[in-house]
Amino acid sequence: MTKDKEITCIVCPIGCKILVDLDGKQIKNLEGNKCKQGIDYAINEALDPRRMLTSSILVIGGNWPLVSIKSSQPVPRDKVFQVLKEIKKIKVKAPIKLGQIILTNIANTNINIIATKSIEKL
Repeated sequence: MTKDKEITCIVCPIGCKILVDLDGKQIKNLEGNKCKQGIDYAINEALDPRRMLTSSILVIGGNWPLVSIKSSQPVPRDKVFQVLKEIKKIKVKAPIKLGQIILTNIANTNINIIATKSIEKL
């Protein structure tokens, strides 16, 4: 069974509308891109969509109440809400260093959650 999927490319400011013709997990045809990056983006988005994740975590005893965090790699789109649910449960104690790994292998994704800001202890 074939299925058409329209994807708006976000690699550059042009924002090409790329039409991907899927047959199960196989791409039969792809059109509408204006560059090679559009092809790569559309293939990844059609077959294995992923998102970089940013959020914040509560801090205990720090000079700020929250620390900003990001995923070390893009998270599979179907795991985003599961990852966010796990992040919501966490509280960390100050001090926290920029780049410090806060959580490892979150939601069994082999992706770490990393601090994007340093927080000093009060």
